[in-house]
Amino acid sequence: MDDDELIAALAAGDDAALRELFTRHAPWLAARLRTVLPPPDVEDVLQETFLAVWKGARAYRPRGTPRAWLWVIARNQAALLLRKRGPVTELLAETPQTGLDPADAAMARIDIAAALAGLASLEADVLYRIYVEDRPVAEVAALLGVPEGTVKSRAHRARRLLRVALGGTR
Repeated sequence: MDDDELIAALAAGDDAALRELFTRHAPWLAARLRTVLPPPDVEDVLQETFLAVWKGARAYRPRGTPRAWLWVIARNQAALLLRKRGPVTELLAETPQTGLDPADAAMARIDIAAALAGLASLEADVLYRIYVEDRPVAEVAALLGVPEGTVKSRAHRARRLLRVALGGTR
């Protein structure tokens, strides 16, 4: 059953569809949310996200991808949480320092995005599933229908290509 069918089943009252959507999408949603929220907040936002999915399944219209719909809900839930908290009162000295000027950090992200775009789709897909969706190698292998060794070698090759594209050595 694809995601659109799962959302339709959820709208019809099938709670198993919600569990399946959560199993499929919670790992990558959590990985994306971890970039902006502390771990305890990620769990709260995920719960609120899937509660909103459950409540809003009847209003879902398959115009875009279900994945994008889920991300918009998660992003909105994160924004609601941050708005409820109000302004950040943390001192700058307590903020973790990356050692990069914010402009340099933004340029590094742009360089990485450009380098990823230059990778073959197989390597980029493996990196995305492992590092963005936070999936284990065995799960990525099952999803792609290839042996675990193939996933590992594609990931190794992709990291090497990224290193070269970003100006590092082989």
